Amino acid sequence: MSFVIPALDILDKSCVRLTEGDFATKVSYYKDPVDAASWLADNGFERLHLVDLDGARAGKFSNYKILERVVNKTQMVVDVGGGIKTDQDVKIVFESGAQMFTAGSIAVKDPEITASWLETYGPDRVILGADVLNEEVKVSGWQQGTGIKLIPFLEKYLNLGFKKVICTDITNDGTLKGPSFDLYKRLIDRFDFQLIASGGVGNLKDVVKAKEMNLAGIIVGKAIYEGKIDLKELRSCC
Repeated sequence: MSFVIPALDILDKSCVRLTEGDFATKVSYYKDPVDAASWLADNGFERLHLVDLDGARAGKFSNYKILERVVNKTQMVVDVGGGIKTDQDVKIVFESGAQMFTAGSIAVKDPEITASWLETYGPDRVILGADVLNEEVKVSGWQQGTGIKLIPFLEKYLNLGFKKVICTDITNDGTLKGPSFDLYKRLIDRFDFQLIASGGVGNLKDVVKAKEMNLAGIIVGKAIYEGKIDLKELRSCC
């Protein structure tokens, strides 16, 4: 079930979900994120998108001990995002067991180091993160605007050699009202890349539609944690 990638967002060391990236909307689901990861693995999930919201807010990846415990307990393939800013952060992420990491805010703030990571680790291990509000790229845990539009941002980094992109429409994230399919269609029609959709999944139909669109994957958070999707049906379809 690697097409469906559950999200494990960590804030204050707990598994949480936010709505539209607003920290004030935090809802906690598991006090220990490792328990959440174990539950997901027991239900057949092979991939995990782990977001260090503590790190995103502080500007430094911090929950590496939780990452290490998650990987050791579940053996899931984990990609990590949130607060990754330095070579040392990347080293810690990989040493803690992650297979991939997302370059999000850093791709805006420091293109040179982002390009160096792509050269060092390759496009299978470095994912470009594009978190957008009205197609403007946002950074620092979605708290800061950049004035940079999504299309030229993607064009720049895909030309450098990035192949995998996680694109989150902040307007939909955590709302359960459905992903931004129109946006994703425009992107896959324009670019040749592996697009992983994120934000807004509310039911099984959203997942099926994403698969029919030939997206590379879809990240699902709140819909899983709140039981909006039957996991047996999810396994059978994806």
